[in-house]
Amino acid sequence: MDFPEVVRFHGHVCPGLAMGFRAASLAVCELAMQRAGDDELIAIVENASCAVDAIQAVAGCTAGKGNLILRDYGKQVYTFIRRGDGVALRLAVRWMPAPDGPEAASAWSRFEQGDRSAEVLQVIAERKGQKAKAILEAPDSELFFIARPVVPVPEPARVHPTVSCSICGERVMKPRAKRGMDGAYTCVPCQQQRETLGHSQLGVPQC
Repeated sequence: MDFPEVVRFHGHVCPGLAMGFRAASLAVCELAMQRAGDDELIAIVENASCAVDAIQAVAGCTAGKGNLILRDYGKQVYTFIRRGDGVALRLAVRWMPAPDGPEAASAWSRFEQGDRSAEVLQVIAERKGQKAKAILEAPDSELFFIARPVVPVPEPARVHPTVSCSICGERVMKPRAKRGMDGAYTCVPCQQQRETLGHSQLGVPQC
């Protein structure tokens, strides 16, 4: 998948998307993999940024298949694992953009204060485009600290039975429900509401 396709999936061009594209492309190449059709390639991501969309698009690692694991530490670190033999590649971003010029710095300051004028948005979009272009053109060694750690291979995703919540009646994955002494199951929102309000005031949760 090329970068324009990833942009269409994500919705816009930005530095984070470009970095995720480079990370996923490098991982697929280094681990000699194709885009994962199932869970043969695993991605552990340490942030919830635009980069993750690129990883889903390029590497085929998604939450629904269970081969995208989000550990939101706010770190630009991406670990890819080949399930078949456990070979892993860890990419920690080292790249730093060139400092913003006065116009871009002023635009970012105004944006952070709530200014969404066409002038501000145009400057920011141009600056994002410049950063994304620099990321797409930079050598891998300038973008990432690259390591091949030995890490535990996460368990494959499992299909679990569902049960009905005894309070709201909605269906819930059995391992996510809490079973009471009476054998009845309670979903997480209802359980949280019960703990907050007490059993006597419990109604249907506003999920």
